Amino acid sequence: MNIIDIPNFISTYITKRETSLFENDIQANSALLSEKIAGKSVLVIGGAGTIGSSYIKAILKFKPGKLFVVDTNENGLTELTRTLRSDANTFVPAIFKTYPMSFGDPVFEKMFVAEGPFHIVANFAAHKHVRSEKDKYSIEAMIDNNVYKAKAFLDLLMDYKPEYFFCVSTDKAANPVNVMGASKKLMEEVIMAYSDDLQITTARFANVAFSNGSLLAGYIERLFQNQPISCPSDVKRFFVSPEESGQICMLACMLGNSGDIFFPKLAEEQMVFFKDITIDFFKASSRAIAACQSDEEAKTKALTTKEGDPYPVYFFDTDTSGEKLYEEFYTDGDVVDQKTFSSLGVIKNARKLKIPEINKTILGLKDLMASGNYDKTAIVGLLKKQLPDFEHIETGKSLDQKM
Repeated sequence: MNIIDIPNFISTYITKRETSLFENDIQANSALLSEKIAGKSVLVIGGAGTIGSSYIKAILKFKPGKLFVVDTNENGLTELTRTLRSDANTFVPAIFKTYPMSFGDPVFEKMFVAEGPFHIVANFAAHKHVRSEKDKYSIEAMIDNNVYKAKAFLDLLMDYKPEYFFCVSTDKAANPVNVMGASKKLMEEVIMAYSDDLQITTARFANVAFSNGSLLAGYIERLFQNQPISCPSDVKRFFVSPEESGQICMLACMLGNSGDIFFPKLAEEQMVFFKDITIDFFKASSRAIAACQSDEEAKTKALTTKEGDPYPVYFFDTDTSGEKLYEEFYTDGDVVDQKTFSSLGVIKNARKLKIPEINKTILGLKDLMASGNYDKTAIVGLLKKQLPDFEHIETGKSLDQKM
């Protein structure tokens, strides 16, 4: 199997950038970033994932004094530690600890209080997949992680205020059409309710190319297992590299004003179709594609495909719930600052509700889910009352029904 150079493939075929989109803003603010980060105590929640670990690598360049990383993925934390410890060019502070735990667990609060104060806190623990929207149970788990736990953590931060707090969002929070995007939009409203009392920022950004669990990362696993590849032919997305995903979060965390929502300055013509990426992926691998008309045909062909044969790929039109054919970072009603940064736009007028109003919304969701008499439609209806721009796309099909 021809294993391609993934970082080179991303820069050549997907982002089409030789250097990071955010390099100029990092260089222009290098002294300020060093002043804000050097010697400080940093806590990263969800730090074993692609974006969280990239944020860690970005912030380590400015030499914090302590680094604590929390994630439920014990194996991911192990690999993160190996990666940081094995790189001769990476600074690792003398105090570096990883904890396989949930930030919603009682033991996390014990650690947080005992090991603090933390000057910089970043939360990347989130359900991020549209495919997590299957039924009422998966949706309840998503809202619990993205909203309830985030709210409980903010209440804890009110007693132990960091200098900077960052909580990751998603481009799917702009005019959301799926519950994941709606949950992150609600998360934005939760953190904004605290933004007068805490220094809080967030960022919406594009798909992270070849991130953990992504469609593109799955291509590599399918090849290793000699399984066919399935790809939507009609979906296009904005993309950033894993390195860029960490950099935008670092810039938003350290340089934003409280209540700011950051996003990358990417023009509409920079969106890329997954189909085009897939075709380029096989070109770069020096292998032809055997286009299939169904997943069954693709699976059957994979049984007899040998090394060097055209590889079975099924291109399909999207028909699953919550899928947009394109993405957007802000809406017509947003006030956007496009001047302060060369590579970043900033939404300046995010809605700031009072904490009691947020509590009322969360209590309504919890009461519904505790009633035992609810379904996906009821949850979506309640979310729509809180989020007027939420227009859910329901087709009755989930991504888990596809390859």
